[in-house]
Amino acid sequence: MMISNSRTILISGATSGIGRATAKRLMQDGHRVIGIGRDFSQSDFGADKFTAIELDLGDIKKFPNQLTTLAKQHTDIDAIINCAGQGRFGSLEQFSYKQIYKLMDLNFTSHAFICRAFVSQLKKLNHSNIIFMGSEAALEGTQKGSIYCASKFALRGFAQALRQECSNSNVHVSIINPGMVKTEFFDELDFEPGKNSSNFIEADDIAAAIKMILDSRSGTVIDEINLSPLKKVVCFKKY
Repeated sequence: MMISNSRTILISGATSGIGRATAKRLMQDGHRVIGIGRDFSQSDFGADKFTAIELDLGDIKKFPNQLTTLAKQHTDIDAIINCAGQGRFGSLEQFSYKQIYKLMDLNFTSHAFICRAFVSQLKKLNHSNIIFMGSEAALEGTQKGSIYCASKFALRGFAQALRQECSNSNVHVSIINPGMVKTEFFDELDFEPGKNSSNFIEADDIAAAIKMILDSRSGTVIDEINLSPLKKVVCFKKY
């Protein structure tokens, strides 16, 4: 049996990229979305089915109290989609100590905090979902990706362990590991996917995978999805 009722879904990183595409797709399907992001001034989701929550996921010290308040205000949330993240690449010695913990905080710790705030109430529901946005970098370490890969490996291990913790409840824990997705993710990086449509994944492709997970029957858990462009081509920018 498909899950057809309207749901209330929390999405982190909803202001751009995969998070924004997913929010729009789910609202089209009739779901209500609560989006977390730093700045919604350039985002137009409409007011009917979208609630914007401006939080800095990188500000870990303030985050627990903010999440506790959010969880109390939105007890109707029955799905969490963790999309927030940032890419930073380079040899380890090119990272400052501050850059290391900032990347780990945003790409891993913030998601663990969100789950910590909501998992107890999700376990009380007849059907709920937690979906993580991993990466192909969670599957294999790569040159100049030591910290980024570490953050995504951590997220994937967390998802696998949390799935086991939730196995006696009705919480379905999933992770999606995409290759290069054509989004703003690459705006500040020195590389990007090739120009041909076979060289990248689109954000809407990820949104479709998320919809498939959310629509799966209650007795089935989609543990992990790996998505890749048909032809992997990396282009380095000239400055």
